[in-house]
Amino acid sequence: MANLKDIRDRIKSVTSIQKVTKAMKMVAAAKMRRAQKHMEEARPYENRLSGVINQLLPDVDRDLLELLDIREVNRVGYVVVTSDRGMAGSFNNNILKRAQSEIDAIGKDHVDVFCIGKKARDHFKRREYTVIENHTDFWNELSYNHAINIGEGVISHFTNQNVDEIHVVYNEFINVARQQVQSELLLPLTFDDENSRPVDRLYEPNKVDIIKSLIPRHLNIQMWKYLLESYASEQAARMLAMENATENAQDMIKELTLEFNKARQAAITTEMLEIVSGAEALRS
Repeated sequence: MANLKDIRDRIKSVTSIQKVTKAMKMVAAAKMRRAQKHMEEARPYENRLSGVINQLLPDVDRDLLELLDIREVNRVGYVVVTSDRGMAGSFNNNILKRAQSEIDAIGKDHVDVFCIGKKARDHFKRREYTVIENHTDFWNELSYNHAINIGEGVISHFTNQNVDEIHVVYNEFINVARQQVQSELLLPLTFDDENSRPVDRLYEPNKVDIIKSLIPRHLNIQMWKYLLESYASEQAARMLAMENATENAQDMIKELTLEFNKARQAAITTEMLEIVSGAEALRS
């Protein structure tokens, strides 16, 4: 059995760790509430704009914009959205597994990767994938400008015909306890046949100007959505991970305290037996 000093030091160490995990949980919860607020504010606009684009695409000549160009797929681009930091449970691992599985199915030599977050950058660079761009150290100051800057590099890679498709792998925020990995086709833009039917519309000022205005805005909003969803999911996953760590630390403290009390009782009993034995020896 460990001596009392060792057990006392372990209890002190676990208690210190518990304070850290509890503080990290509170910080993550505050960040998650802010991120969730921004995400919920952006969702209605993104959904409405996506609906408008979905209705317009069947009536659009795809030669109007390079973003609508459907080509034979020889090379694919993947945008992988992770975090810069760990300690968020399986948040990053699930994204990286999904992305690597899809990329390997195509063949890593036929895929260009855009890494958002240090975890994605480190993962794919270590395995010698073709990383075109990486974006890190911006999450705490996340703004719409970051979505525009990231989107410019991704979109230009497609319009320059370096790739024929762009896919995005990210975590969608369902609720605090659940985040779901999603893989979506960003480019070229397609439409849902079931919900989109060509109709006779009057365009003001004209169809070309509307399409050229809405589609780039739509792509920026999509990139903004990916960032917001991922950031809210990251904070929710970290909050739950730190909550579990705090509870595990509490259980460990209880076990160590019980072990400490047993060791102390055993030491006291041993000392009493030694005293009694010594007294008996002197009496004899």
